[in-house]
Amino acid sequence: MIYIENVYICLAAPLLLAILLLEKGWRKVLAFLLSGMTCCMLSSYVTGFFTMLTGIGRDLAAFEIAPAVEEFVKLIPILFYLLVFEPKRKDMLSSILLVALGFATFENVCFLTANGSSDLLGLLIRGFGTGAMHVVCGVMLSVGVMILWNQPWLRVTGVFAVLCSAITFHAIFNVIVSREGVSLWVGSAAPVVMIWIYLTFLKGKVEKIGSFG
Repeated sequence: MIYIENVYICLAAPLLLAILLLEKGWRKVLAFLLSGMTCCMLSSYVTGFFTMLTGIGRDLAAFEIAPAVEEFVKLIPILFYLLVFEPKRKDMLSSILLVALGFATFENVCFLTANGSSDLLGLLIRGFGTGAMHVVCGVMLSVGVMILWNQPWLRVTGVFAVLCSAITFHAIFNVIVSREGVSLWVGSAAPVVMIWIYLTFLKGKVEKIGSFG
């Protein structure tokens, strides 16, 4: 058993100090990273609560509860940022990705703390696979929100649809990587390949859309 709040304090403390010391642009970057880490810790509590409330097993909760909770919680600081600060569309992509990266980083640190660091290959698979999955979900959310946010008639329903898509992808990933062997390798490689496809074929188009915001 690990105390994730203790791990959170150790990681968040230097980030908080850096936010106070760095210039405005860097403050926003670190604030989003810290928000992602905070979302990870909160989602673990919420997932645990619903797991106990429903009485389902831990493995089943990873398929049915955790994806919905995690993707929804990750969206909360972004919605706050959009509603309060009304940023340009080109800033939405980086902000959502930073939240996703902070979430993935804290989740990997907790996994490392709970399971040790002796299995280098397993940690590489875990680090790149899970990290890439959170990035893919972040890209899905950011592109969807960036396109739909300025259209009031699609803002609520469209963002909800994009959120459901990210939840579905997250759940499928959890199911595939839950088994050892080929399933684990394929599941972990899939989001990495998707990121490569995005960087190679889609990033320029997305940035072009964002430049009009």
